[in-house]
Amino acid sequence: MIIINRYIYKAIFLSRVYLAKLNQTIEQIKNILKEDTRGLTIQELADLTHVSRITCSIALAKIEGQGLIDVRAIGKYKLHYLKLRLKNEKKK
Repeated sequence: MIIINRYIYKAIFLSRVYLAKLNQTIEQIKNILKEDTRGLTIQELADLTHVSRITCSIALAKIEGQGLIDVRAIGKYKLHYLKLRLKNEKKK
C-alpha cells in the first residue's frame, strides 16, 4: 500500500510540475506571437521557447482552443498567428 501511494504522489507531483511548465510555455508563445507577425511554425516556436515540439504542440492546441490564435496551413507546415484583436490591445 505504501509503494502505490508513493507512485501516485509522484505522478500527481509531476503532473503539477508539467502543468506549470505548460502554462509558462503558453505565456512565452503569446509574447513571441505578439512581437512576430509573420507567422511561426511549431518547430520555430519550440526553438524560441526551449521546449520540445510535443510540448509546444500541446501549448498551441490549448491556445487555439481558447480562440487566441489563427492557424494557416501552407503545404505541410502550419503557421501560427496571434489574432488581430489581441495585437491591437497591446498597442493601446
